[in-house]
Amino acid sequence: MGRGRVQLKRIENKINRQVTFSKRRTGLLKKANEISVLCDAEVALIVFSHKGKLFEYSTDDWYVLNSLSSSLLYIIFIPCHTVSTYPD
Repeated sequence: MGRGRVQLKRIENKINRQVTFSKRRTGLLKKANEISVLCDAEVALIVFSHKGKLFEYSTDDWYVLNSLSSSLLYIIFIPCHTVSTYPD
């Protein structure tokens, strides 16, 4: 018997929200690593916390930096949890 479906809405309790963020971030990083190993894929993952702290994972640092710098000039964190790019 599996777990019940989680209703997707903001977690109001700050402590529970932080714990959930930490666990899900760890799960995302694990899945990124797994897909990289299993499928021989280049993977890059960027996650920002609600305070703007950056968490990142990549299979090859040079590959990610090269790809990002060639296609994006700026990445700006906006508090509404969107990422915008602005050309030169």
